Amino acid sequence: MSLQIGIAILVFLSTMLVIFVRPREVNEAWPATIGAGILLFAGIVTLADVFDIIDKVGGASITIISTVVMAVILESFGFFNWVATRIVGFSKGSGYRLYWYIQLLCFGMTLLFNNDGSILITTPILILLLKNMRLKPPQQIPYLISGALIATASSAPIGVSNLVNLIALKIVDMSLWMHTLMMFVPATLGLLFMSCLMFVIVKKRLPETLPNSLINVEESFFTQNFHPLKASISLETKHKRSKFMFKILFFVLVVRGMLFFASYVNIPIEIVAAISSLILLLWRGYYLKSNPIDILKKTPWHILLFAFSMYVIIYGLHNVGLTALLVEWCEPIVQQGLFQASFIMGGLVSILSNLFNNHPALMIGTITLTEMGLDPITLKTIYLANIIGSDMGSLLLPIGTLASLIWMDILRKNKIKITWKDYLSISIKVIPITTIVTLTLLYFWVQIVFN
Repeated sequence: MSLQIGIAILVFLSTMLVIFVRPREVNEAWPATIGAGILLFAGIVTLADVFDIIDKVGGASITIISTVVMAVILESFGFFNWVATRIVGFSKGSGYRLYWYIQLLCFGMTLLFNNDGSILITTPILILLLKNMRLKPPQQIPYLISGALIATASSAPIGVSNLVNLIALKIVDMSLWMHTLMMFVPATLGLLFMSCLMFVIVKKRLPETLPNSLINVEESFFTQNFHPLKASISLETKHKRSKFMFKILFFVLVVRGMLFFASYVNIPIEIVAAISSLILLLWRGYYLKSNPIDILKKTPWHILLFAFSMYVIIYGLHNVGLTALLVEWCEPIVQQGLFQASFIMGGLVSILSNLFNNHPALMIGTITLTEMGLDPITLKTIYLANIIGSDMGSLLLPIGTLASLIWMDILRKNKIKITWKDYLSISIKVIPITTIVTLTLLYFWVQIVFN
């Protein structure tokens, strides 16, 4: 047994190291898959465990992939570039107003899609937007960091905006509707507090007035050569283009609402997500007369492999007794009361996320909770505290989430240098206090809802 413990811990640490370092830009699914294969070969994870993992991971992965497919389709319509042009127009030459519209953009994209997708969508748009505005690098940094922080943290209010959140919901037997009822208000208020605090911190580094060259940026930004529908959309009148984009936005909002309705009436949300992405794909084919092959190529199918493999690795740690040790250590703390338990467990997941990434941290924390025999409300409340630690507390360091790693990779590819010092100058002042405030709001909101 001691050999199996050593193998499981070594595989976990090695996998996380490769994911953090990403030698030769290796996809994160590869080290996770190799690690999972080693544990399966060593017999630490059995075939019965594999089927249990597929049951827990399958629906969540289908939902996230369907959401990403929708995002890729919307990109081909030019939707995100259209949104960016609206931001330029609404800012009206104010650097402060631009900050708040960027915050709304990043928050909205995460709620409509998911945190990883939001980073992939918003970061390239912000980079091009800020460069077109001819802002100096020191002026770009606060916009980019604050946008990334809010985009990643915004997966907390609704469980469907984060793959690992969806997987954890299955483990604790919690519906998406119940998650939203208990979490949306405190998490959204926590995000508002976070945005306000970041604004106070970065205000001196933001340009009060944007350059005069912004007068023509709105239209030039949309008609950049990178735009995939330059021939078919950029030549339409602004009115017709906006009307079309609002139709798309309405469809996405309806789909999002249907997910919660499906959860409420016990219909698997992955079915709704898959059908909705198929409808949008057919709509695209009719509108553009295009082949769907390009969408299939752009879809990050490796997410499925990554989620499954990471869960195999965590299951291996569970099988060799890690969660039993955590239960033995945490159970006396949990028994002290819901308020203390929420703070301690949320803080523990925050620390583990910054050390090992939030995917394994939340999985370990959630499995540990299910082993304590807690009553349903206590279990769900402490689980949501774990979510706050995983989605918000994990942002103290730029390696705490997969979305943060993707963000840093995009910056490197665009030759934008943001150091750990730059990142920590904001995160260390914002993330700990935001996590504490949100955990407090969660506790009092649960008392209101269930009393």
